[in-house]
Amino acid sequence: MSENASARLREIPYNYTSFSDREIVLRFLGEETWVLIERLRTQRKTGRSAKMVYEVLGDMWVVTRNPFIQDDLLENASRLQTLIKGMHDRLAAVEVRLQGNTDAAELVTRTRQAVTRFEEGFRQSQALRKDVKSRLEKVTHKDNIHFDGLARVSHVTDATDWRVEYPFVVLTPDTEQEMAAIVKACIELGLTIIPRGGGTGYTGGAIPLHPDSAVINLEKLIQMGPVVKSRLEGVEGEVSTIAVGSGVVTRRVSDAASAHGLVFAVDPTSQDASTIGGNIAMNAGGKKAVLWGTTLDNLVSWKLVDANGCWIEVTRIGHNLGKIHDQELVEFRVQKLADDGQTPDGKPKTLTFPGSALRKEGLGKDVTDKFLGGLPGVQKEGCDGLITSAVFVLHRMPDNIRTICLEFYGKDLRKAVPAIVEIKNYIDGVENIQLSGLEHLDDRYIKAVKYSPKASRGELPKMLLLADIVSDDADTLAAASSHVVQLANLRGAEGFIAVSDEARKSFWADRSRTAAIAAHTNAFKINEDVVIPLDRLAEYSEGIERINIVQSLKNKISMVSAVSEFLSEASRNDASLLEKDP
Repeated sequence: MSENASARLREIPYNYTSFSDREIVLRFLGEETWVLIERLRTQRKTGRSAKMVYEVLGDMWVVTRNPFIQDDLLENASRLQTLIKGMHDRLAAVEVRLQGNTDAAELVTRTRQAVTRFEEGFRQSQALRKDVKSRLEKVTHKDNIHFDGLARVSHVTDATDWRVEYPFVVLTPDTEQEMAAIVKACIELGLTIIPRGGGTGYTGGAIPLHPDSAVINLEKLIQMGPVVKSRLEGVEGEVSTIAVGSGVVTRRVSDAASAHGLVFAVDPTSQDASTIGGNIAMNAGGKKAVLWGTTLDNLVSWKLVDANGCWIEVTRIGHNLGKIHDQELVEFRVQKLADDGQTPDGKPKTLTFPGSALRKEGLGKDVTDKFLGGLPGVQKEGCDGLITSAVFVLHRMPDNIRTICLEFYGKDLRKAVPAIVEIKNYIDGVENIQLSGLEHLDDRYIKAVKYSPKASRGELPKMLLLADIVSDDADTLAAASSHVVQLANLRGAEGFIAVSDEARKSFWADRSRTAAIAAHTNAFKINEDVVIPLDRLAEYSEGIERINIVQSLKNKISMVSAVSEFLSEASRNDASLLEKDP
C-alpha cells in the first residue's frame, strides 16, 4: 500500500475524533516514530503485534480526549494502575513476537516511554490541580475553580467547533475586582490564559491551544448601570450613556436602551448570546454599523486587565458621537490603575490618530488598522488583556423607520450590485434621510436560513438586501422608500417595504438566523472581518464561489483516487492469496 493510502486508513481504535492516526502518533511518539511506523507497514508479517501497539495508543488517546475518564482515573488510583498495567502487558506480548526486528523493537521502546509519560501526566495534573486550587482560593471563591469534565468540555471550543486542547481549569470569577489578582495568579502558575464570554466567536479566539490553559469565563460580570445623561471630556452638552460589565449579554444592553427610547448601536447577529467583553475584543458591528459604526465608534471608556495582571482604563476624549473615521483627529487616554482598579497609577498616556487611518473611506463597518495603533483591548481578541467593563454612547433613532427587502434574481450579480451602490448614493443625497441598517445575504446564506421569498417567482433569489431607512419626516421617508424600490426594479429586483414594528421584525428574522448556521456557512465564509467596498461586491462573490468550486472538485477527485487505489490494492491482495492457496 502506498504511503498516502496508508496515511488515510485508521487503525488506532476508540478514535472518534477528527484526528488522524498520524496526528495521534505525532502527539505521543513524534515525527520520527511515524516514519518508523510507515517503514514497518511495508514489512508487516502479522497484524497481531501492530494491533496491540495501536490498542495502547488508542487507550491513551481516548483518555486524553475525555476529561470525564481523566477525572475518574485521578480519583481512583487502582483503576489508573490497572489501565497502565494493561498497556505494558500488551507491549510485553509484542516483544515476544519481535523475531529480531530492530524497527519493531524501537517502536515498542518508544511506546513504553509514551506510556510512562502518560502515567506521569496524571501525577503532574494532580500536583498542579493542588497548586492551582491553593493559589486561586486566595483570590476567588473555591466554587469558581472548575476542574471537572463538564466545565472543561463546555470550554474547549466556540462557535467554530474547532477543538485542539481541553483547558486545564475553568475560572468563573464573581466580580470585576477579582480579575487582576486572578490573572497574576495564573501567570505565577504558568497557565496560558484564555478569556471567554458567550463563546459565539467565529475566529477561534476563545479556544485553548495548550493543555495547561486557564479559561477565565467572564459571564458573571453582569453589572449594568442605568441609562444616564453624562458629560464627556471634550464634548458639549450631555450625552446618554450606559455602564456595563463585560459579561452582560448584548441584547440586555439593547433592551435597556430601548426602554428609554434610545438605541445601542452594537447589534451583531449573535446578540442574544454574545457578551459585551467579546463585542469589544472583536470590535463587533451589526446592521446599525452603517449609521453609527462598530463597537470602537461607540465606546466612551473601557477597563481591562493586561497580560501582566495590571489594571488599565482607556477613555476616548472629544467623542464625535458617530463614526470614528469622520473625525479628523481621534484621541484616547490610557491610564494605568493601582491594584484596587480605581486609583490612577502614574501619568496617563495619550494616543492620537487621524480618524481616516482607522477606517478607509467606503468601508462603513470594519476598521482598516487591525492593530489600531496599539489601542489596548479593542479588536485584540483577548490577546493583550481581559475586558472587564465599559461605558457606551447611546443614540436617538429618528421617529420614523422603514425596512426595505430587495430580492435580486438571475445568475449575474454584476447586474444587481450597481443597484446597491445606486441606492446608497441616493439615500446619502437626500436631506433628512439616513440609512440606519444594511445587510447583504448571498445565495448560500439564503439557502442555509431556508429563506421564504416574498416575490411569487417560484424560485430563490440570487441575492438579498435588507435596509433600514430612517427620518423624522414621515412623508419624505415614504417617498424615499418607494424610490429605492423603483431603483431596484430597474435592475430586475423585487422590492417590499415594511412599516409596522411587527413587519419589520419579520423582514429581519432571516438575518438573525445567520448566527446559528455556522455548521453550514463555515465552508463558504472566508472570514467575517472581510469587508468589501460595495462596488466590488460582485467581483468578490464570484471569486469566493470560484474558490469553493475549485476546492470541492479537488476534494472529490482526491476521494475518488483514494477509493480507486484502495480497491486496486485489495484486488491485488486477493489475487495473491488465491495464488498461494487456490
